[in-house]
Amino acid sequence: MLRVLIFLSLNASLAAQTAFDPAGLKELEQVIEQAVAKKNPPGAVVWLEHQGQSHTQVKGDRELIPVREAMLLDTLFDAASLTKVIATTPSILVLMDQGKLKLEAPVSQYLPEFEGEGRELIRLRHLLTHTSGLSPGIPSLPTWVGYQEGIRRAVTSVPQAVPDSFFRYSDINFILLGEIVRRVSGETLDVFAHKHVFLPLKMTSTRFTPPVDWRSRIAATERDELGAMLQGVVHDPTSRRMGGVTGHAGLFTTAADLAQYARMILGGGELGGARVLKAETIKLMSQVQSAATVLERRGLGWDIDSTYSRPRGSLFPLGSFGHTGFTGTSLWIDPASQSFVIFLSSRLHPDGRGSVRDLYDLVGTAAGKCIPGFDFQHVNGALAKRETNEVPTVLNGIDILQQESFASLKGLRVGLITNHTGMNAERRNTIDLLHESKVLQLRALFSPEHGIRGEQDQEKISDSKDAKTGLPVISLYGESRSPKPEQLTEIDALVFDIQDIGCRFYTYISTLRLCLEAAAKAGKKFIILDRVNPIGGIQVEGPSVLDKETFTATHTIPIRHGMTVGELAMMMNQERKIGADLQIIPVEGWRRELLFDQTGLPWQNPSPNMRSLEAALLYPGVGLLEFSISVGRGTDSPFQILGAPYMDDLRLNYELNKLGLPGLRFLPVRFKPTSSVFKNELCHGVRLIITDRAALASVATGIAIAATLHRLYPKEFALEKVNTLLNHNKLLEQIRTGKDWRAINKSWEEETAAFSKRRESVLLYKDFSLKEAQAAQR
Repeated sequence: MLRVLIFLSLNASLAAQTAFDPAGLKELEQVIEQAVAKKNPPGAVVWLEHQGQSHTQVKGDRELIPVREAMLLDTLFDAASLTKVIATTPSILVLMDQGKLKLEAPVSQYLPEFEGEGRELIRLRHLLTHTSGLSPGIPSLPTWVGYQEGIRRAVTSVPQAVPDSFFRYSDINFILLGEIVRRVSGETLDVFAHKHVFLPLKMTSTRFTPPVDWRSRIAATERDELGAMLQGVVHDPTSRRMGGVTGHAGLFTTAADLAQYARMILGGGELGGARVLKAETIKLMSQVQSAATVLERRGLGWDIDSTYSRPRGSLFPLGSFGHTGFTGTSLWIDPASQSFVIFLSSRLHPDGRGSVRDLYDLVGTAAGKCIPGFDFQHVNGALAKRETNEVPTVLNGIDILQQESFASLKGLRVGLITNHTGMNAERRNTIDLLHESKVLQLRALFSPEHGIRGEQDQEKISDSKDAKTGLPVISLYGESRSPKPEQLTEIDALVFDIQDIGCRFYTYISTLRLCLEAAAKAGKKFIILDRVNPIGGIQVEGPSVLDKETFTATHTIPIRHGMTVGELAMMMNQERKIGADLQIIPVEGWRRELLFDQTGLPWQNPSPNMRSLEAALLYPGVGLLEFSISVGRGTDSPFQILGAPYMDDLRLNYELNKLGLPGLRFLPVRFKPTSSVFKNELCHGVRLIITDRAALASVATGIAIAATLHRLYPKEFALEKVNTLLNHNKLLEQIRTGKDWRAINKSWEEETAAFSKRRESVLLYKDFSLKEAQAAQR
């Protein structure tokens, strides 16, 4: 019987060994042995796991002073900053899953005293991604002690930049998060994490402030300020001053317990029947959550791609994630290969001089070599590597298409619907990029209003030839506004890449709809290279019911629709039952609350008179007036000034400022437009100054101005022409009868609410409520 047991044991051992590459295991062992031989660190524990099979290595000593103690697999380590991802991050996410916290909510919503001096702009996401702009830590001088004093100093820390400006690793971020857990749950971080994370995962050797009878198992760090060797007492000075239970440090744990935690992550938030986090929350946590304009890429709590990514080594893909601790600890998780590697050491023992920065890299690389038969070079969904001189930006659809080597268009004969706004983040024209690609054939170009180069401001535009490529340019703003069947015979797919402005009467989306219908009728693919909405994807404003469909009102959507062209195409295809074979190449890194100047992308005037983001923000309201008065066409400030020869600029300025329109002030001006309404006539009017972009309600502003002009100049002001773009007789009648602008704007609320529900099913990008967005941006 004994021989049978030995035989089974040997077989089990051999089976376990086959889960890893022997050469990789040997290299990993040599890496650790060489480091330990130099006492840097004095000892270490490594736990490698792949698809449920584990391999451990235990080397050296866990203590040298006052007596030498051998390292054991069950040694507890001061986890240092691993606390951030093992205790604090999951506690925050559990509260999110419970509906008690919101990722995009201002921190001041949970810590009311965290206000003023820019603090009100900081959201939970900024704390979790270290993009808050807060200092790295709480200064030790003047001398202080106590948990409440530490929190007081954290909440009064002044941001050194607005959120999303840059990545700066900050303990203050997680000190605040730990306090948020306490206030929202009513339990201290140690109690909450034990109840909701450690206990369900059977992490029996993980806790803050470990009891005295655990200390014989704990690896010592270094001497404190009084000369006592720290063992079982947190090394981090700030956490020590605050009592050892803080969001940034203080946790003690073992390799086996961390393995349980990593298994839960790889298991989509569940382990052994215990669910700690929702699967979608795990996905959210492990994806890039830092702003696209920040070079470093961070998940919620976790590091993905930064100077702290050494444990990834050279093999694990970009998209795997992990964290390190100051005391010499690390955890790296790779969902693609279903693997993780834990490295635990006390590199500070005994004199605080040890360093394992390079060792993290060596361990991660060797661990990757241990994973047999996995192609780390071609991981589906892996992030693109940052180039040496890369400037990080949001990536539009063309950038993503370029990153994937135009795979979505491989083998296709393409007709490109575009203009000068079709360009990548480096300003390379989409026409040129597609024309130069060897995986597709660019056969024809189709241009919208203003022509292929966006320079023509005229009623009709003729067909032409592109000078650079020699390709035919078919105008969709001439005799025909839709591709003709014969123009699509030699084409397999239409590709749309034009920058919209986010307003219903901007005609590029009419061209989008007509081309979508033409592609469906001809049985052609329709591929949209999506682009950001420059005036944001949160605010939805204005009536969505139309008197009639026109080229400036192509679908029943509000004037300010808050959607990208990709989302609009999906809505049109669905609601109009077009039946197009539609594919969206999505934007990467854009969140709905982001305006264009927060994307890092270069501005290109979408049309001759749309010359700035400020003009675009005002356009959905001021544009309503452009057939009645001058709105600055033919000046250097289109849509930012308005007036007419018959107006009294001082009186108008007074009356408009008296309205108290949110986010706006007015200044009296006089100007002479060189084109459009009142061409070459001296106009008296106002300049619109945006004071709060989040508060600005542009459509309401347009209605309020129209109502004021009708009241002041009932004979001169051409009210009927407002309906050219308003397209809503009932609203126009309310203006005519002198109804207050606030009441008029309230009258479309039901239409807007109905539209908001309609659009939910086609929204492609992250969303949060308008109230939260406005609170976060103010």
